[in-house]
Amino acid sequence: MLQILQSYKSGELWLAECPVPACRSGGIIMRNSVSFVSAGTERMLVDFARKNLIGKALAMPDQVKKVIRKMKTEGILSTLEKVQTKLDQPIPLGYSCAGVVEEIGRDVSGIVRGDRVACGGAMYANHAEFNFVPKNLTVKIPDAVSFEDASCATVGSIALQGVRQCELQLGETVCVIGLGLLGILAVQLLKASGTRVIGFDPNPDRCKTAAYMGANLAVHEMLEAAALDFSKGRGVDSVLITAATKSNEPVTVAGEICRPRGKVVVTGMVGMDIPRDMYYKKELDFKLSLSYGPGRYDPEYEEAGHDYPLGYVRWTEQRNIEAFLDCIAAGAVTPSKIITHRFSIDNALDAYDLLLGKKSEPYLGVVITYQGTESQLPPMNRTVTLPVKSGPIASGQIGIGFIGAGNFTKGVLFPQLSKIEGIRLKGLCTATGMNASETGKKEGFTYATTDYRQLLDDKDISVIFITTRHNTHARFIVDAFNAGKHVFVEKPLAINREHLDDIKKSLTGTDRLLMVGFNRRFSPHTGMIADYFNKRTTPLMISYRINAGFIPGNVWIQDPQTGGGRIIGEACHFIDFVSFVVGAMPASVTASSISTGNASIIDEDTCAITIGFHDGSLVNINYIATGTSELAKERCEVFGNESVAILDDFRQTACFGKFGKRRLKGKQDKGFSGELDAFFKAVRNGGPFPIPQESLLATTELTFLIRESIRDKSIKYLQ
Repeated sequence: MLQILQSYKSGELWLAECPVPACRSGGIIMRNSVSFVSAGTERMLVDFARKNLIGKALAMPDQVKKVIRKMKTEGILSTLEKVQTKLDQPIPLGYSCAGVVEEIGRDVSGIVRGDRVACGGAMYANHAEFNFVPKNLTVKIPDAVSFEDASCATVGSIALQGVRQCELQLGETVCVIGLGLLGILAVQLLKASGTRVIGFDPNPDRCKTAAYMGANLAVHEMLEAAALDFSKGRGVDSVLITAATKSNEPVTVAGEICRPRGKVVVTGMVGMDIPRDMYYKKELDFKLSLSYGPGRYDPEYEEAGHDYPLGYVRWTEQRNIEAFLDCIAAGAVTPSKIITHRFSIDNALDAYDLLLGKKSEPYLGVVITYQGTESQLPPMNRTVTLPVKSGPIASGQIGIGFIGAGNFTKGVLFPQLSKIEGIRLKGLCTATGMNASETGKKEGFTYATTDYRQLLDDKDISVIFITTRHNTHARFIVDAFNAGKHVFVEKPLAINREHLDDIKKSLTGTDRLLMVGFNRRFSPHTGMIADYFNKRTTPLMISYRINAGFIPGNVWIQDPQTGGGRIIGEACHFIDFVSFVVGAMPASVTASSISTGNASIIDEDTCAITIGFHDGSLVNINYIATGTSELAKERCEVFGNESVAILDDFRQTACFGKFGKRRLKGKQDKGFSGELDAFFKAVRNGGPFPIPQESLLATTELTFLIRESIRDKSIKYLQ
């Protein structure tokens, strides 16, 4: 399929050939008919991406502070590599479109194949021939509404939400400042609600358009006098600002023309230095309108599909889109009358030449069209061949397939794999076709797909890497084993016992290798500590502090059904590390967490874990989410036989005492290179497991017991 992409690094735009996205639970695959170009928002995105690194930094000072803090803890080069990886990721454009339902995922009701739908949401309702869209961002189109009109519904819902924030009553007066696309739509919505509307824009042509579309009055100068006269000397009841400017003038003028105790609502991107004296004396109500409405930026609503109860939240973003479509059906709003340009998807880049001023033409509404006759509809290809120079896999090469390509995979695994000889990246599968094709081209894969079964059926692939969200690991592991593949899966191995049991069963029926990304045991720092205490005669006492940092509760890793939580999702790393250093199997565990009473803090993310081992060793792990990023992440102290080893964030390690002195210092090395070398060595030699199977299973089981111990305040024993 064709899709418009942009480089976040350079600002370059291109039309990419991508696999059709996978249809996931809670959403649908729609075939696009028309998508609407949001001139203001998309021009802003394109302009930002075209800035150099300094320009981007000046525009995002908060992000710069985060980068500086990361440099202090992880080093300058490591941080810059991650920043470059982030900037190298292409982004899709578009967030408002209309088309036909082609596939329906699980947990979606009320929609059938062939339904006409309007869809919204950045990263979902893209300028692409096919899109995966969650159910709460999908609305059926009334029969009386065309695809072209419906494609504007998400953009229209932004205007509608701004109108709702004005809280106007029949007969009241309102001024719309900024008569671009949003402003014109707001004018029509306000007229439909029974208010009297005056519009302002410095462009006289836009004022003429506003008057044509229903404004009672539209002026391009002397707004204060016009508004006073329009409101019969009282001042307007409300001002809706839909302008896009860095200037503070719209907010200042809004305060001047508003009546006492009136409302000023901002939908556009404007300066917001509020003149206090004026707003204070008039006791004005200043409000911001959140995009499409309630639900925006809430992953539980947009991604997980959890709707807000109608009795408590009447107008969600989905219901706003639905209401806007109803306004079109009733003839109260007419988006097609403000569409000035139409481009086919093959010529869609010309639309951005228009937005960026490369074509000196006035514009307002811009749409992209996708399909002609039935015989010309694009096929739903979920696999595309990539333009790589290398030929077929050579004899002795290990063919690799990747399921998943997130930030960690791009920033850590791919750079490490590029240093290893004798391997070949063959197939890359991700849920979004854009990520699969663009990452695949960059990393040298032969093909990109959104159907992981293509990798399992590929006889040239002997190793599957799984780097997807945690709840999918078990299913992919089992299917890969059934297909006769070796498996490297990023941590955790599983997020619950049901998943772990499925993996255990699959392990008993295969001679394939399983590797979990517990990289720390393969660090040279870890190896030196283990070797230093190799001849010990007493148990070890280990104190391990992890300054893990805060992760909000609405991030997917915190979801018990998706990420499993941070103990299961990350603490497994540190359990594997200490298990390797001790050199024995864990026997028992007890854990407790802080208790804050603060709903924004997940108590279990800050906990103290004590693990007893069969050889008598004792380990205390303090996992902390309430610290500061100014402190390095990890510090471990190991005691035994009158000797000590101190590890500082895998940058330096000092060993001293009865067993002598050793020291290792240099660039941070958490063992990523070592783990991959060990894994491919085992694949070539036919085994053994780089990490013993019983250790992988015990570490995972221990994470489950830690959570149980925190909750019922008891000691837990491994069976």
